Amino acid sequence: MNREQMYEDYLKGTHRLGRLVSVLTLIMLVGAPFLIGGILGAMPDMGAAARGFLAAGLVWTASSVVEYLVYTPMLGAGGSYLAFITGNLINMKIPCAMNARELAGVKTGTAENEVISTLSIAVSSLVTIAVLALGVVLMIPLQPVLQSPVLQPAFDCVVPALFGAMAYRYYRRDVRLALIPLAVMTVLFVLVPSLTASTSMMIIPSGAIAIGLSYLAWRRGQKEA
Repeated sequence: MNREQMYEDYLKGTHRLGRLVSVLTLIMLVGAPFLIGGILGAMPDMGAAARGFLAAGLVWTASSVVEYLVYTPMLGAGGSYLAFITGNLINMKIPCAMNARELAGVKTGTAENEVISTLSIAVSSLVTIAVLALGVVLMIPLQPVLQSPVLQPAFDCVVPALFGAMAYRYYRRDVRLALIPLAVMTVLFVLVPSLTASTSMMIIPSGAIAIGLSYLAWRRGQKEA
């Protein structure tokens, strides 16, 4: 009971601090352009800015809700606040948290996963800040190398290589369960290329296919047993 009470107190403190920092971050992100525009005397047309925001916001609102519903159970409270505040979830935070959870041998929804996810995302954020700071310092000296046409194909393949290496660890557990959603989504993206701009939304149908196949496999196993 003492451990459960400590965990409850930890979650309450995490939510209190996370909500406060989230609000402050939102104010800073939204307020920074207005502050800079006011100082430089270059405020944009607010009507045009509002129309542009609504056009993009309507598209990303559904995506944001989907990402929240999918990623929060995986990351826990502390990890979710850190990940959504610092950003770059798909490319950095989610792979880092999933790899740390796999190495630690913990399951989602547990107190252990809460700790592991929070620590892994915190370390990932600190490493990202350090790398970005180093990149800013070395941007000018390394510019000829980074813009080299020889290395450009490698930069274009970083994200597919990252997710391909990560996905293999899960694909090998059940190849049939992994390949069917992958094949369906690949065909869908080939037939409708415009869907590549809505990859977050496509998590819903691909996840539904994987869940449905898993349920059917479980039912088959139950009948055989």
